[in-house]
Parts: sequence; C-alpha cells; structure tokens
Amino acid sequence: MGCCTSTESKRDWKPLEERSCTDIPWLIIFTVFCIGMLCICGYPIATGAASRLISGYDSYGNTCGKNNTKIEGVPLSGRDMTENKYVFFLDPCNVDLINRKIKSIALCVSKCPAAELTSYSDLKQFALNNGSHLCSYDITPTRYTGHGDRFTKCPKLPVVPSKPIPVLHRCIPVDVGCYAEFAQAFITFVSDNTVLRRIVAGVMASKEIIMGLCVLALVLSLILMVVIRYITKVLVWILTVLVVIGSIGGTAVLWWLYVDHRKALDSNTLSVFGKEVASDNVKALLIYAIVATIFTVVLLLVMFFMRKRVALTISLFHVAGKVFIHLPLLALQPFWTFLCLMLFWVYWIAVLLALGTSGTPVKNNSTGVVEYQMQGPLQYLVWYHAVGLIWISEFILAFQQMTIAGAVVTYYFTRNKSQLPATPILSSMLRAIRYHLGTLAKGSFIITLVKIPRLILTYLHTQLKGKENACARCMLKACVCCLWCLEKCLAYLNQNAYTATAINSTSFCTSAREAFVILVENALRVAAINTVGDFVLFLGKILVVSCTAFAGVLALNYQRDYTVWVLPLLIVCLFAFLVAHCFLSVFENVVDVLFLCFAVDTKYNDGSPGREFYMDKALMEYVENSKKQGLYKSGDGDGREMKPMARGGTSA
Repeated sequence: MGCCTSTESKRDWKPLEERSCTDIPWLIIFTVFCIGMLCICGYPIATGAASRLISGYDSYGNTCGKNNTKIEGVPLSGRDMTENKYVFFLDPCNVDLINRKIKSIALCVSKCPAAELTSYSDLKQFALNNGSHLCSYDITPTRYTGHGDRFTKCPKLPVVPSKPIPVLHRCIPVDVGCYAEFAQAFITFVSDNTVLRRIVAGVMASKEIIMGLCVLALVLSLILMVVIRYITKVLVWILTVLVVIGSIGGTAVLWWLYVDHRKALDSNTLSVFGKEVASDNVKALLIYAIVATIFTVVLLLVMFFMRKRVALTISLFHVAGKVFIHLPLLALQPFWTFLCLMLFWVYWIAVLLALGTSGTPVKNNSTGVVEYQMQGPLQYLVWYHAVGLIWISEFILAFQQMTIAGAVVTYYFTRNKSQLPATPILSSMLRAIRYHLGTLAKGSFIITLVKIPRLILTYLHTQLKGKENACARCMLKACVCCLWCLEKCLAYLNQNAYTATAINSTSFCTSAREAFVILVENALRVAAINTVGDFVLFLGKILVVSCTAFAGVLALNYQRDYTVWVLPLLIVCLFAFLVAHCFLSVFENVVDVLFLCFAVDTKYNDGSPGREFYMDKALMEYVENSKKQGLYKSGDGDGREMKPMARGGTSA
C-alpha cells in the first residue's frame, strides 16, 4: 500500500493489453468508509432525528404528527401530536443570526393561520373554529383573552398569515415585512434606491434574453472546442510577440528612467532634501532595471530553447480536436459529474441537518426549551461526515478524469480508428468501475489529506484575522499557500497517474512513479504545454465571454423597459465563463492525456518495423520535423521495446 516500495524494477508499457484490479486494499478501505457514511445516515433515521427534521418538533421535545413519549423533567412533553402536524413559532421574527436559529417558542398545531389575527379574541375564535391552538398547551382556548401569561405564552400580535412548507411542515409567514427587525435596513435600501430597483426590474424584464445568451455561450463553447486547433498557431504567435515586446519594452523603460533620474541627480538644480529623494529613486530604479534585465534575459532564453517545442502544443491541440470529433460525448462529462456532485451534496446536507436534530433531549434551565445534543463519541460523527464530503467529492472528480483518460487512451492506442468501441466512453467507465476504483480511492484520499489541513488553516486565518500579530498571520498565510501549491501539484500528478493506470492497469503508486519519470524526462515539453496551452485556453474563455457580452449588449439595446444593464450582463458573462471553463477544462484534460500517450509512444517506439508509432499524423509530422532539427532521437529512453498492438484494434 505504500508508495515508496515496489517489487518491479523494470517493466514495459503495454497499453490496453492486460487488465487487472488495482489497489484492492484501498477499495476495501473506501468501501468501509462509505458504509460508515451510510451508518451515519442511518443513525438519525433510527433515533428519530430524521423524523424530527422532516415533521418538526416543538420546544418541549414533542415531534409533530407523532405520539410522543415523556421526557423526564419536562411537563409539557410526551403529548399525542398525531393531529398537530405543523410547527408554529410564537415570534417567527425573533431570529438569532449568529447561531442561525429561531429563538421563539415552537408549538405543534393542526393548521397554520391563513389570515391575519390582530387580537386574542381572534386567536380564541381561530382555535375554536379550526381546532388549532396557537397558545401554549397549558392554556385552553377559552382563557386566551384573560390569562395572565398570554403575553409570553401566546403568539406576538398581530399574527401574520403563514403557510406550511411542503416538506418540512413549518409555518412560515408569507409577509416579508414581519422580518423588519433584521431586514429593515435592506428593505429600506431597496425601497429608496431607485437604481437597484431598475436593476432588479431589468433582470426580470430580460429573463428571456439572459436565457438566450446562456444558450449562445453554450454553443460558442462547443464551436470553440472544434475550431481551436485551427487558431492555436495564431494565438501562440500573439503570445510570443506580446511577451517579447512587453519584457524588452518594460526593461528599456526602466533603464531610460534610471538614466533620466541619474542626469537630474548629477545636476545642481536640486535642494539637499531633493537630492536625497532623487538618490533613493536612482538606487531603486537601478535595482528594478537590473532585476528586469535578468528576468528578460532568462525569459528570452527559455522561450528560445522552447520555441520549437511549442509546436508540440499546437499538434496536441490539433489531435485533441480530432478526439472530440470521434468522441463528442466527452464534452458532456462535466454535466454528469456536476449532476453526481449535486446529488451527493444534497444528500450530505440532508444528513448534516438530520444530525443537528440527533442526540439526547436536554432541557435548557434558563429558557425551559428542549434541545437535542449529541454527547460522547457520537459528537465526532459530524467530523467523519465532513471528511466524507471532501473524499467522496474528490473521488467523483477523479472518476471523471479516469473516464476521460480511458477513452482517450483507447483512441490513441487503437491504430484503426474505424474499429474503436461502439461506446468508448461507456467502456472506459465500466473499466474504471471494474478494475480501478481502488486507484481512484487512493488518489482522491491523498488530495483529501492535503485539502483538510489547508481548509482548517484557512478557517483559523479567517477567525483570527485582526487578533494575531503580523508574524503569525504571515506564517499562517504561507502555510495555506504552500498547501495550496502542493494540492495543485498532487492533482496534476494524480491526473497523469490515472492516465498511466488506464494505459497499463497498474496500481496508483506504480502509475504515479512512472508518470512522474515521463514528465521529468519531458520537462521542457511539459512547461511548454502548461504555459502556452493554458494561455491559449484562457484566451478561448475570454473569447467566449467577450462574444457573449457583445451579443448581450446588442440584444439589450432593444429592450426599453429599463435602463440598467449591469446585473443582466454580469449574470450572462459569469455563466459564459463557467460554461467555457467546463468545456475547455475537459479539452485541457484530453491534451494532458494525449501528451503522456505521446511521450510513452516516442520513448518506446521509433517507427521501425515491429516498433511502429501509434500517434496521429499531426504528431507524426511533429516527430519528423523534430528529427530533422535534432530535437528527437530515435529510441530515446532506456531502449526498452514496447510490444505493439494488433492492428485490428483493441477491446473495450
């Protein structure tokens, strides 16, 4: 299970030839962990907490709609609430914003008041007509008008109309004005601020245009994925020219400023104080100019040595476009992943809310209200549940990466593309489920180990902001940044490890080690792909957002119902960027997978009989040009031969 030991000293890469289950111990651990998550879900169901969450309960521990048992020390507990199915709050506007709960006394009633009740006589008449008692259980309806405790045990007047939530059975006031105690400032702002009112009116009036522009962003993203391979070369040249001009121009300006300030310092026109300031400026400009010169020289040298390897990025983008032509459903992977994440998050939040109503009923002596608290080891269930949120979410994302990697690997290492599996993406998913769930569990757990302390440190930094000294604040921020960088590096290595697993069906540690070796051997190529490729994709996102925003301006120009376009355009641009990011992130994953396949292909094959390349024609042209320019040598690597696949294609 460790990553530091291996029984294999040397092993050939044999793509798609052998399949075996990988990291079985980690699959067992992950399965046991998921069973624990289900047990956490079952605990509130078995103890009645889930029923209390859905049906609601009053301030005395009685679950609404149920026949309850007596709670020791609580006189009003243990009542039969079969007919009283709704929770009614005596003062629903008494909200504790810090603890995020309603501080009012809660009762179980048979019906929520549908009309405003302005007096205790109205409360009495409502109870007699509907059988719904809105005052405390120890006061009969006939005594509502004259009871001495009616001001504390009856609802605050006037009682605003309310209706029950369909699922959670709580009586919620329909009049937003009842929340004036904590929302008065916002309501006043909305009513007095005509600009905000115009913005809100603009969104409501332009909802059809917003939906149309969102569809346009979706279409533009799909088109961009197809045509980006044709404009990559142009974008690369634009990037190169901008970087060269910007670095040289900035350095030249700094040296010009240094010379100009130096001349002014040498002149005798400055006062004593002016000379001190000018001297400091000259020293600073000299340092800036020297640093800028060193940076420019290093940058130009790196670009000079990488200039020919940038062609690999262009070729990979070209091949990635062909992959999406053969496997168009790859573009839908973010939607399926997002749907799975949303379903899991909804489940997770529901269980978390159920845990909030779990535990032993405890009476608050100061208020007399019954609260449910988990005590002893049970209170750590929430922490277990929180770890499950991160681990399982990362597992779902890893499954998407493995699915993409498996489909692209199948495409790359199938010589006859006409003999690809009928459903390569589905076949990749089934392979991942059948053989590699343990690998996904291990890889996602490693990310979880880094993400949890980073989130904890981020939380501490937020909570202690302004309370700790500057040194501690800087150290805490540095730790957060280091963990963030480590998380990104591990995520990139994990992605390549999943690709290696998809190729060779090896365990996570073996795949990660071999992928790391391949990446180190092709460090300059990796740098070119990650810098140029990411910049090109970023420009693609900006292109989609810009085109969508331009179309939005043209469309909104004909809408005369309002004058403020800020919020509609912001909504459209945000959605356009998210859509473009989802599609182009898949495109980026495909490029990374293709690069690892290409690196393995060029390391173990040289195009000779018996060692034919698997690569696409575009990549073959890159290799031929590289041979002519001396960038690629036949048999690069340790000379191990990769057994070629049969020309008839591969099985799914």
